[in-house]
Amino acid sequence: MEGKLAAIGFEQRQEIAAETWTQEALSTAAIEGERLDLEAVRSSIARRLGVSQAKSMNTPRHVDGLLDVMDDAVTQADKPVTHERLHAWQAALFPTGYSGMSRIRVGGYREHAEPMQIVVGRIGRETVHYEAPPSAAVPVEIQRFLAWLDGPNEPGGLVKAALAHLWFETIHPFEDGNGRIGRAIVDLVLARDAGEPGRVLRISQQLLARRGEYYEQLERAQHGALDVTDWVLWFTEQVQAAFAAASSVVDLSLAKAMFWNQHRAKDLSPRQRKAINALLDAGPGGFEGGMSTRKYESLTGAARATASRDLIELATLGLLVQVGAGRGTRYYLQIEGWAPA
Repeated sequence: MEGKLAAIGFEQRQEIAAETWTQEALSTAAIEGERLDLEAVRSSIARRLGVSQAKSMNTPRHVDGLLDVMDDAVTQADKPVTHERLHAWQAALFPTGYSGMSRIRVGGYREHAEPMQIVVGRIGRETVHYEAPPSAAVPVEIQRFLAWLDGPNEPGGLVKAALAHLWFETIHPFEDGNGRIGRAIVDLVLARDAGEPGRVLRISQQLLARRGEYYEQLERAQHGALDVTDWVLWFTEQVQAAFAAASSVVDLSLAKAMFWNQHRAKDLSPRQRKAINALLDAGPGGFEGGMSTRKYESLTGAARATASRDLIELATLGLLVQVGAGRGTRYYLQIEGWAPA
């Protein structure tokens, strides 16, 4: 995947990074049951990365706070993780000092006397998933964790990411925000392992897709003996799946770059470029049923005769391939494997 990334331009890499970061922010919040505004997240990330954005909007403070945490974890991965850094991350997630309607302690570890229970299920049907160490033990437990986290990489970055997430979630040091911070720690460890602040992996998106298993695997690892091999294997499989998904995204960007490089000398109208880009963005098989005259009309606002003429010209120029005839005529990109056999 690193080789593929080296083959595409800086702008394409930034676009991939922006969309990956967007989906990761939405996903890590969604795992906790929080729904963020897509456009607000995209707007804030576009400003941070300098990616062109047609619409800019004010971002809620808690969204900016989450993005600050994710950014710090990746771009400052080489810096030690301290108590103060963890406190700052958690405070950034709750700028008002409230989690929903509840006042919580921010910028510091939990201090309540009653046991910290992780509960799942609806009100009245809750199930205690796990009971964390008492609040009085948190500072010492976190100090042990941080000493290990910033110590030598053993037995390897990927396994360390799995163990770090499990260990942090098991301590559960804050009143709220532990899941999001725990996943930021995963990003930090993987960025350290890679040696660069890449933004191509969608770990949180993968965990959200397997949310039930995610909770189940964590629960199993937090109970019984200290053998957490099953958790490490499961986590590694999710990272592998995230790499495969990221590789597909890079493949699509690479195909788009190669396509336009091949046809850069072709004289196309803005309508035609818009239609081609829509097909490229959809990917192979993504534009269901191919491009028809009616779809072209709807997409570009062209008249029926103009739409038909534009599509025929694109096929003649070698950008599209025509399939079928009459009312069943459809057009697909002239890319190997993108048109039906």
